[in-house]
Amino acid sequence: MLNYATIGSNNLPAAVAFYDALLMPMGWVKIFDHPSGGRIYALPGKSMFGVLGPLDGNPATAGNGSMLGFALESAEAVASFHAKVLELGGTDEGAPGPRMGGSVHFGYARDLDGNKICAYFSGSASA
Repeated sequence: MLNYATIGSNNLPAAVAFYDALLMPMGWVKIFDHPSGGRIYALPGKSMFGVLGPLDGNPATAGNGSMLGFALESAEAVASFHAKVLELGGTDEGAPGPRMGGSVHFGYARDLDGNKICAYFSGSASA
């Protein structure tokens, strides 16, 4: 099981504000501010996620083929997550909706640094 993931940013104040506004309403909490100027978050008892400055001092870049997925509790939550990303200045990478015969819902977007993020729900359309 994947326990944590981190992504880089070249504008940490904007990235921290973006992820605070996106994650905290879903129950994620700040664990600590990273020495690079970023932040580490946790979904208590489940996962950790961080946005930080690359340790090697080189610019952060979005990985081609890399994506982070956030499991949510309903198809409606997937749609809300996707809408919030766009509201915060992120970009659309695939509108939220059913996939794989309707049993799974996904919404794809990119954050302010171009990192691909996904919200998904596996189950019935209402929870």
